[in-house]
Amino acid sequence: MLTIADKLGDLDGISGVDLSLLEIDSKVENVKVTVEGDDIDFQAVAEVIQDAGGSVHSIDKVSTGSQLIDEVDTAQDGGARWMR
Repeated sequence: MLTIADKLGDLDGISGVDLSLLEIDSKVENVKVTVEGDDIDFQAVAEVIQDAGGSVHSIDKVSTGSQLIDEVDTAQDGGARWMR
């Protein structure tokens, strides 16, 4: 994980990297990868992960804009009390 984090951090456009080991079994390690930066090249990120023997299963969140906003519960999350 340290090598992957270093290689991701060295990519142009990335200012920060966080890797968290979520699950491990006899064949698979599930790692959550969070990257921040002004100009992230998804293909370059995917190549680093693939070169290390991993794969990208999903992109669960993307934030963009001149001002970042905090995520809030919506009706789809089941957390919107005003709908009940």
